[in-house]
Amino acid sequence: MRIDRYLHCIRLVKSRTLAQAVIDEGHVRLNGHRVLKPSEEVRVGSTIALPLHGQVRVLRVLALPERRGPAPEARSCYEELGIDEGSAAS
Repeated sequence: MRIDRYLHCIRLVKSRTLAQAVIDEGHVRLNGHRVLKPSEEVRVGSTIALPLHGQVRVLRVLALPERRGPAPEARSCYEELGIDEGSAAS
C-alpha cells in the first residue's frame, strides 16, 4: 500500500494531499530511510517515523486497512512505538 494512502486510512492526516505534503517536506522515514515519494510501499512490519502536531510519531504497521474506517478500526492497524510526551507521570 502507498504510504500516503496508509497515513490517510489510519487517520493520521485528513487527506492524501496532506499526507503527500508531509512526505514532500522530507521528514518522513520508512524503516529508517527517508521517504522520497508518496508512492513508496508500506508493508506489515514496517516502521514509520513522522513529525505530527509538534512531536515525532513512531509507528509499527500491524495491518493494511482496506478503507478509511472509524478510529478504533484505524488504531488497530498500527502500534505506537514512540514515547508520548503528554502521558508522562508527574
